[in-house]
Amino acid sequence: MIKYPSGQPFVDTKKRAISSNSPKRIVSSGNRGMNLEDDINASNEWYKEHGICLITKRPTPINVVKVDYSRGAIITNAYFEKQSTTDYNGVYRGKYIDFEAKNTKSKTSFPLSNISSHQIEHLKNVLKHDGIAFFIVEFQTLSKVFLLDAKFVIDYFEHNPRKSIPLETFEKEGIIIKQGYSPRLFYIDAVIEKYFKL
Repeated sequence: MIKYPSGQPFVDTKKRAISSNSPKRIVSSGNRGMNLEDDINASNEWYKEHGICLITKRPTPINVVKVDYSRGAIITNAYFEKQSTTDYNGVYRGKYIDFEAKNTKSKTSFPLSNISSHQIEHLKNVLKHDGIAFFIVEFQTLSKVFLLDAKFVIDYFEHNPRKSIPLETFEKEGIIIKQGYSPRLFYIDAVIEKYFKL
């Protein structure tokens, strides 16, 4: 069992109903919400193979306490060494990129409770050093994926009395990310539109 430093057990809220390694996995709007992370990972691999950018999933550091070697070195007890920052980071056109991927089942808004204060602080530091920082947010039931700039989200998180960001705000302030097969998410197109167009 994996535990946080406080001793609380880790509950995986991102378990997938369909494995990304499954050859029968079908990419459709029906199951896309369950696989946002898989879609980003596959898109990153496609971008890397085509020499477009290098973005990787940031691993969560864990401290292994106990290993069961009788079943082939299976970790049976571990805990997170520290809170994770954001999901992805890398480089595109010589600029450091850092972003968090989130999804919501709501049709009308994205709850700010899905964002932790340490992620906000991390993204502030990225912006302080002139990096590119944003959120990729999926509205699962609508099959819509948006890029929303971290500066906007940070300001909303810290100064807006609302506890969620309305869908209309994503449509006005964000950029819709096109979805396809290769790559699954054309999020670099949205990055270009937001950060590289003069």
